[in-house]
Amino acid sequence: MGKGYAEGSAVEERLAAMERGDELASALDGGRAAVYGSTDDQPERHFLGWADEIDADALFAAGEAWGIQVIRRNPR
Repeated sequence: MGKGYAEGSAVEERLAAMERGDELASALDGGRAAVYGSTDDQPERHFLGWADEIDADALFAAGEAWGIQVIRRNPR
């Protein structure tokens, strides 16, 4: 009887990666933080910018945007 897919060197490497913490690092990488909200010009919720490029708190405090949400997205 031959070995199944979940046996052998591939499984050993996967277990070793999990022990090293590689699994945790890849699970935490959820992409880039995108800021969505509403403005006077566009009252419907829309993309405002990337969180590392704009200050969502400053936009809200100045009354320039509201209903702000930060969502992790993969940039495309």
